[in-house]
Amino acid sequence: MTANEIKQIVDAQRKFFYTGATLNVDYRLTALKKLKTSVLSHEKEINEALKKDLGKSAFESYMCETGLVSSELSYMIKHTRTFAKEKTVFTPLAQFHSRSYKKPSPYGVTLIMSPWNYPFMLTIEPLIDAVAAGNTAVLKPSAYSPHTSDIIKLIVEECFQPEYVSVVMGGREENTCLLEEHFDYIFFTGSPAVGKEVMRNASRRLTPVTLELGGKSPCIVEKTANLKLAARRIVFGKYLNCGQTCVAPDYIYCDASVKDELAKRLKKEIVRQFGRAPLTNKNYGKIINGKHFHRIAGLIDRDKIVHGGKINEKTLQIEPTVLDNVNWNDGVMQEEIFGPVLPIVTYHAIDSAIAKINSMPHPLALYIFTSNQKAAKKVTTKCSFGGGCINDVVIHLATSDMGFGGFGESGMGSYHGRDGFNTFSHYKSIVDKKTWIDLPMRYQPYRRINEKLIRMFLK
Repeated sequence: MTANEIKQIVDAQRKFFYTGATLNVDYRLTALKKLKTSVLSHEKEINEALKKDLGKSAFESYMCETGLVSSELSYMIKHTRTFAKEKTVFTPLAQFHSRSYKKPSPYGVTLIMSPWNYPFMLTIEPLIDAVAAGNTAVLKPSAYSPHTSDIIKLIVEECFQPEYVSVVMGGREENTCLLEEHFDYIFFTGSPAVGKEVMRNASRRLTPVTLELGGKSPCIVEKTANLKLAARRIVFGKYLNCGQTCVAPDYIYCDASVKDELAKRLKKEIVRQFGRAPLTNKNYGKIINGKHFHRIAGLIDRDKIVHGGKINEKTLQIEPTVLDNVNWNDGVMQEEIFGPVLPIVTYHAIDSAIAKINSMPHPLALYIFTSNQKAAKKVTTKCSFGGGCINDVVIHLATSDMGFGGFGESGMGSYHGRDGFNTFSHYKSIVDKKTWIDLPMRYQPYRRINEKLIRMFLK
């Protein structure tokens, strides 16, 4: 798509937004209901696209993509009318007599740039929030997941006029052209490197942004943890989508006293969930492309493999792999892995583990397995991170009743449910002052009695 075509889309959406059509809550709800019908009717095609792009099974596609989208749609259809209402707030006595309220208003024309790892869910969920809040939207799905991008385009064109919601296909050239345009809000999910570029471009027009990035999310296994359950849940969350999940446990940070037992249970659990030959398991996916396959394979230190390690370049598959005796200087600990490789590092005191985590870039997620509630409270209070779980992994993002987002180097802003509506809304603070009374104390000439009254009101 050319720069001129992109400009025409943005101009058409701005013109449409200023007609006021999307300010009508019924209009938004009709759009959301139509979108839900379309998503559910195209579930088979969505599954097929995700299978081609990432090797996902139909079960995993529904559990992690279509089902979550359907849930977010149901939540927003139920709650948008309430979220869109003005909220009356307390009015100080000095403003007598008036009404003070906050009025949620859409930003206008929004840009949603999504990644390839959960290409359907991470495109449509922010779109749901943007539409619920009354915005128009330009979607830019990833070029790395072309089959899913095609079905997204089909669904959007089935549900929306292009001046309301449009899909821009393509790669870096289209991304560059989009970031040259004037948007009222930009929502980006992807790598920190590209996130910095998005923010740099947005700063030219002081455009507000939400950045959903990533990072090395630690999974602490404390000495009192239920190791059998911890291994089962860690294996599920780490190797889901072949580790290509922004909130997957990036590494295990384990108390040295239980490390060997945990490693044994992790190996057993991998066999239990994926079989002895995971690369032949029809429900085990693949790495998105050759570039990422070779990057991940290059992080595997053959001398530190305690389980897995086999790769198939032809199918772009890497076995669920566990690395032991890893230290902080190893290559696998220098970047976000974003693949099915799980290193184990150890600590000897929980306070030292907390200090180490806080010395690193703030992670998107943090997990702790423990039976000691004091240890859980200490870690979740003292460590800085986006969100996480106690005695589980990943599941904190699967609810519309809690916002999901990063912190510091792992992003800014959040979405899902009410937080998503708030993200795509500007809250106007308004005072409706009545005309039947006008207190004279604020006007010049200032008098001593007026000063006393002001001090009384503003204590």
